[in-house]
Amino acid sequence: MSKYGFFDEEKNKTVGGTLYLVTTPIGNMSDITYRAVKVLSEVDFVAAEDTRNSARLLRFFGITKELVSYHEHNKKSRGEEILARLQNGESCALVTDAGTPAVSDPGEDLVRLCAESGVPVTAAPGVSAAVTALTLSALDTRRFVFEGFLPIEKAERGERLAALKAETRTTILYEAPHKLKRTLADLLSALGDRRVSLCRELTKLNEKVTRTTLSDAAAFYETAEPRGEYVLILEGAQTSGAENAPWASLSISEHVELYIAEGMSKTDAIKRAAKDRGVPKNVVYNEYVK
Repeated sequence: MSKYGFFDEEKNKTVGGTLYLVTTPIGNMSDITYRAVKVLSEVDFVAAEDTRNSARLLRFFGITKELVSYHEHNKKSRGEEILARLQNGESCALVTDAGTPAVSDPGEDLVRLCAESGVPVTAAPGVSAAVTALTLSALDTRRFVFEGFLPIEKAERGERLAALKAETRTTILYEAPHKLKRTLADLLSALGDRRVSLCRELTKLNEKVTRTTLSDAAAFYETAEPRGEYVLILEGAQTSGAENAPWASLSISEHVELYIAEGMSKTDAIKRAAKDRGVPKNVVYNEYVK
């Protein structure tokens, strides 16, 4: 038995030359796992989105470790530096400000860089704000899609909203408090009224889950000031028999390929798939060619 109360299985060993994706609490410090503490204690250094926040986390658990910053604005140069250290035999724990690194997070780029360079990557999994909010939403959890933050640029944002209009799966979105009002208004305008759960301050003292509709949420926040980071769980589009269509379970790209396999040209296949899904052709085109 280890001091953490579990048998030291092979996967629990912290080894050099490996990147560890370590999930940290999204609010309540007790959310951290024994393995996360073990890895953070044993790696050679920790790469963090915000070294100040991560320093407080490490101090809370009595861990002293070298911290290096790794965030959206330095991910290219710092990613190469971290990779070089990993290739030299050091071990690194990657953490984000809260939750699972590499999800709506620059850690995605570091994981890709390591994978392309043959550097082992493994995870010490734990809490995820997206999944936590989904389970609390009281909406359909059987099929869901994670969208993260909507684009800010108007044209790209419009395309994503158009695609979501036909999305029948429950959708998970992240939003900052100062952008929440605009996002609720845009969702209501593009998608029509739907059920939505607004989850904020998850696992913290002031955790709140509001199960409502887009119209009521938009009206409420016309006068109320949003506080805290939000996870929005949005009801999927209602279907009218389309769920039984041959393409119902396919991605957009697979939908287009289905018609191409039947002999259609790419252009006609895109038009047909767009018509099936009730979305603009450019939405299907952009999904297909990316």
